Amino acid sequence: MEFLGNLVHAFFEEGALWLWIILAVQLASVAIMVERIVYLYSKNKIGSKKDLVKYENAIRTGRLEDVKRDAEKGDSPIDQVVLAGTVAAMNWGGKDEIRGKMDEVLLEVNSKYENRTGFLAMLANVATLVGLLGTVTGMIRSFAAVSSASPVEKAALLSAGISEAMNATAYGLIAAIPALIMYAVLSNRGTKLAEDVNHSALKVFNWLSYAYEPADRAIDLNVTKKKGGAAQVHLQ
Repeated sequence: MEFLGNLVHAFFEEGALWLWIILAVQLASVAIMVERIVYLYSKNKIGSKKDLVKYENAIRTGRLEDVKRDAEKGDSPIDQVVLAGTVAAMNWGGKDEIRGKMDEVLLEVNSKYENRTGFLAMLANVATLVGLLGTVTGMIRSFAAVSSASPVEKAALLSAGISEAMNATAYGLIAAIPALIMYAVLSNRGTKLAEDVNHSALKVFNWLSYAYEPADRAIDLNVTKKKGGAAQVHLQ
């Protein structure tokens, strides 16, 4: 409690500039942490493979219209991936196009898992360095004041400067440590979510590739005119 009282005193009475900068860094890191926790834990769940059960039978039997309709109703990342792959398969895109369309969605999904998390490590370093800078400038100011002060004032000036310097160091660490911890936690969560959706997407790609014949191997329509204007379709 005494330490918190010293910090409040440094903020509102001494008006230490470095402490206000660290406060701004801390507020930014807290905002990022809250937003990332909500997105990575509340809005996204690990276990997308369970969501694929409703698609497997329809894909294997070639009922892609049903797959497309169900995917359009869903709002999870794997639903978006299934929809992209299914539309490509329905357009006879072949394996390469199916893979490409699914990869486009996967890149977007994976980038959302990583968004802003990296800033936490940067903000933690900034808080630590600003605290160190506050320590150095506080000590410089203390010794500069002591050199020109009377013997009676020296002790008070030196004590005040050292107090400001130590407060800057301590507050910088207070802001940095939680940010670093949450950076590791959120990065790990994002990696697990990305691995989960990537594995599920691979399953869907295999189903679409092998259970539903792609265009580059399935049908080559050569329409030739017969006598009398009738058309003949050759399947190769």
